Amino acid sequence: MFDFKFTEEQNMLRDMVKDFANNELRPLAAKIDEEEAIPPEIIKKIAELGLFGAAFPVEYGGSGFGEVGYCLVQENISRACMSTATMIGAHVSIGTNTIFLGGSEELKQKYMPQLTSGEKIAAFALTEQGAGSDAFNLKTKAELDGDHWVINGEKLWITNGPFADIFSVFARTKRGITGFVVEKGTPGFTPGAPEKKMGIRGSKTSSLTFDNVRIPKENIIGQDGKGFLVAMHTLDAGRLGLGAAALGGMKELLELSTKYARERKQFDEPISNFQAVQFMLADMATMIYEGESLVYRTANDYDNKTMHPRQAAIVKLVLSEHLSKCADLAMQVYGGMGFSREVPIERFYRDARINRIFEGTNEIQKMIIARDVIKRKGNIEIM
Repeated sequence: MFDFKFTEEQNMLRDMVKDFANNELRPLAAKIDEEEAIPPEIIKKIAELGLFGAAFPVEYGGSGFGEVGYCLVQENISRACMSTATMIGAHVSIGTNTIFLGGSEELKQKYMPQLTSGEKIAAFALTEQGAGSDAFNLKTKAELDGDHWVINGEKLWITNGPFADIFSVFARTKRGITGFVVEKGTPGFTPGAPEKKMGIRGSKTSSLTFDNVRIPKENIIGQDGKGFLVAMHTLDAGRLGLGAAALGGMKELLELSTKYARERKQFDEPISNFQAVQFMLADMATMIYEGESLVYRTANDYDNKTMHPRQAAIVKLVLSEHLSKCADLAMQVYGGMGFSREVPIERFYRDARINRIFEGTNEIQKMIIARDVIKRKGNIEIM
């Protein structure tokens, strides 16, 4: 039976993030989008608030709020700026979390405190030209040469790529796919120029090139040949964070749409009086209720180590689809004004679309869900 309530500490965390998002981040959101960059002072403030370490245990410099706390962070940051939520997500739930989930104790002690404090920023490097949905088809190679691994290849669409300090990189060895930590500035390692994107434009994305990049032998993440499982476990957590960010976007869109519907008049009365508009708002509210239940029930299971990968796939699938629908409905409520950059609806509409693609396309999520359903002969009860 599911019985869950936020703790007093979690509520305090949520209130702190709301205050930061409302007073400092939201006023800069349009500028972040237009200039395609998150100001350094915003990243510094996120670090000072301890948000980069919210999900992780205290012994690694974190705050110990777990996945539920991290989802609260992402939900409320995303309401103000989805680009900033994307940057945090790439750093926390996939870049840093790879080391936390798969790394040796020595590797965690070496890198985690720098990452949870925000002193350094992380990125997660799995995707390649021929290895997007087919993540097992990596061509980047790593070979052991004495006390060093030598990496050669190229990664694409790496969030935080242009400016991150620590990279969790996956490459193929003789034993299979393996994870490695690569630091910025290592000879032969070159981040590409930032990509020009339709949405989440403040979040910087680039290619990464590895030309005989030599890293210490001890920078391996987990066991040689076992990296694919580490990557998949990491993406499970990433999908929960994405779901939380999508939830925040949905809540912001409903609030903006309701306010506009109450103020906008046609035929001498507010459009909120018209059933067609009311149905749009009702649909948005229903999707939010469903999404909120999914995100926090699943995050609670994750923290209790009872979550199944199917659940994370469902969260990602449902929340990303709902966000796109909410963005479309909000655009319809606003009418022509929603198409203008004078209001945030247009930005949310562009930002929403990528959520159905990254962290595994929604088609891949359906494959994960269906395979598990078939394996269990349709019995997917969660106690």
